[in-house]
This record gives sequence, C-alpha cells and structure tokens, in this order.
Amino acid sequence: MATTEAIADRDADLVRFLDHPAETRGGSRHWLSRSQNAVVEWIEAGAGARAFEVASEAEIMVLLLTIGAAIDGAGERVRAAGRSLCILPPGRFSIAPDGAGACTVFASTRGDLAGRRVINQATCAQPDPRVAPVGAPYRRLKAPGIEVIALDEVAAPAGNPRLKMFQSATLSINWVEYPGPRDRTALSPHSHADFEQISLAAAGDFVHHFRVNWSKNANRWRDDVHARVPSPSVAVIPVHLVHTTEGVGAERHLLIDVFAPPRRDFIAKGWVANAADYAPPG
Repeated sequence: MATTEAIADRDADLVRFLDHPAETRGGSRHWLSRSQNAVVEWIEAGAGARAFEVASEAEIMVLLLTIGAAIDGAGERVRAAGRSLCILPPGRFSIAPDGAGACTVFASTRGDLAGRRVINQATCAQPDPRVAPVGAPYRRLKAPGIEVIALDEVAAPAGNPRLKMFQSATLSINWVEYPGPRDRTALSPHSHADFEQISLAAAGDFVHHFRVNWSKNANRWRDDVHARVPSPSVAVIPVHLVHTTEGVGAERHLLIDVFAPPRRDFIAKGWVANAADYAPPG
C-alpha cells in the first residue's frame, strides 16, 4: 500500500467523457469513471435506445437529467420524468429511456462491471489509506422500493438557492444549478481530510481550481491548476487538495458533487432533503 507521503500531492483526475471512446449498448453511449468509494456512469441515450441494466449490492442513485425512463426491478415498474432522482434498492434493474437525452448512475458498488472499461481505473488501483471506507450503510426507514424524487419540487436550503442535497444508504449528492457565470467574488476553496469528492459537470462549462498546500518539503510544492472543462466531464478530487469550481459563460450550469459515505456534516445541518428517510448505521 502506498504511504501517505507518496500520495499526498496526487493530482485530481479530470475525465472529459467525449475525449474517450464510448461503450455502445443498445443505442446508448456509456462512459464509466470512479473514485475509491463510488462509481459514476454517464449515459447518452439515442432516439429509440433500448433498456440497459444496472446492478448493485447497495442502493443506486439514477439521475434522469434530460430524459424520462421506465424502471423495472424488485417486482416494480415505475415511470419517472426528466429532472428526477430515482433511488433504487439493492438488486438488478432495467432502465428504459423514453427518448434521446442524458442520465447518470451513481453507486458505491456495482456488481455488473466485469469486462467494462472504467476510464480512470488506474488511479484507483492503489487505495489511498486516508480515505475512510463507506462502512455500514445508513438504515432506510421508508418501505423498500423504487423512490422517485421530482427535483424541481424540492426546496433548496435556506440562503442557498443554487444547492439541493440528497442521500442514499451509502452516498450523498449535491445538485448545484445556476444560470450564467458563478460570482468570482464568492467562490468556496476548501479541502477534505478523509474523503474524495467527485464533481460531475452535467451542463455548462467550468473551471476547476486546484491548489496543493505547502508542506515543509519545498520540493513537493506544486503550481496551482485552473482546468477548464466542458460538460459532460468528471473531476475526482483527492484528499487534502484545495478545490473550488467556477461556472463560466452565459449558459445554465449544473454540477453534481458525489460523496461516499454520505456527508454526515451536511445531514447534521439539516441540508439533506431526504435525510429523514434514513437513520445512521449502528
């Protein structure tokens, strides 16, 4: 296993999906990326695309961004419109897009990825010992089944209209949406001590700003990075890397941050919209 010193200044992974060959499955194009604890699948369905399958030992989060879909599994069939978050119980599910558009699948574990290409798999081949494991899942308090959350019907936390937060048993996500450029006088540089962050650019252009904090060893100091990325793309941000993301340009911006395990600090502050559906493990 790598030592902390050897990985302390690891760069963020920047995966621009359209720069990589897609996996074509039933009329849809698929790209996979991951952090140590989470997997992101970006899917662009063509007109007339057939259903695709997802499987996990933990709950799965499916974000229907610009399409609706029919979801079958666990003895249920549910239809969900675009701009919906679907939380699926553990198991295998079939997702049939209702037209051309984009969706994404988040999971802390996937049991159906054998033989498939994860673009940044090499980065995760050697675990970072500083990253806390997902651990025991949160306990779902609602009856098991497919849940559909209409995102436009969920209120943002008081004082932050750009942001909506949700969790599953093993993940949490931040839905960050705003028109036009982000205010450059109100960015939010920060770092995390024991978890990675995945930032999925789903609409608009962004600049990810990264800074490695200075240590006593000046030979390990790094220049700041200001990486401009389009949508769709993913940044996988390692432990201790200072970061903030700036939407640039006049278009609508949608950034989705993914964490595994769920962000206990956000839950404690009452910011997670569906936190009442879960109890902490233990």
